[in-house]
Amino acid sequence: MAKPEYYYGVHSVESLLELEPERVLTLFTLKGRDDQRLQKVLQLAEPFGISVQQASRDSLEKLAGLPFHQGVVAAVRPYPILNEKDLDDLLTATPNAFLLILDHITDPHNLGACVRTAAAMGVDAVVVPRDRSASLTPTARKVAAGGAEKVKFIQVTNLARTLGQLQDDFNVRIIGTMLDDKALPLHQCDFTGPIAIVMGAEDTGLRPITQSKCDQTVYIPMSGNLQSLNVSVATGMALYEACRQRQAQ
Repeated sequence: MAKPEYYYGVHSVESLLELEPERVLTLFTLKGRDDQRLQKVLQLAEPFGISVQQASRDSLEKLAGLPFHQGVVAAVRPYPILNEKDLDDLLTATPNAFLLILDHITDPHNLGACVRTAAAMGVDAVVVPRDRSASLTPTARKVAAGGAEKVKFIQVTNLARTLGQLQDDFNVRIIGTMLDDKALPLHQCDFTGPIAIVMGAEDTGLRPITQSKCDQTVYIPMSGNLQSLNVSVATGMALYEACRQRQAQ
């Protein structure tokens, strides 16, 4: 049996119990805690016969790897890692796909925030390169606040090759966020139909090989002296505009 993963934080554990309770092996709760939020977690776990163990604050911190566990940690069967085949299956079943591509986002907090927004905006899958990119660590899952259980997270070996296959095999338009001569203001771009919005790292932006795959580039008009936004904030703005257009359609 594979080594269990540890999810922590009330929202993350609640979402897991609501959507995939069969994966939860054991719940560890803070000894002496008996508030309404914890009671909801325990009520969700009870119908499935999930073992509940009380633990000290130090023990929970060791399981979570961080002190910010909010008094609840779940030992969980690892989720299968989704790859290119799963992406192909998704696109075959979803002709009007809405994807978020993250080009080498390495901060798990930024990844978690992007995943949370993607789930809220109706994104079908978040796609990242397997190497030199943050994965869904317990920290990223906590920041995602349940979003990681509601949107597919797919890791691919070669991002540029995957973008080319999206275009050639599934007629997905690749829309990159960067300021170049051809970039449109965000609100002037057509986000309907099968699309993939590509966000780059804050410090380097989209890599040149990723830029070469974009059918259209867009930028977020800003006033004042600021030239850039945190990648999770920019992702939220781009996804909201896309969601607004797609719902209107």
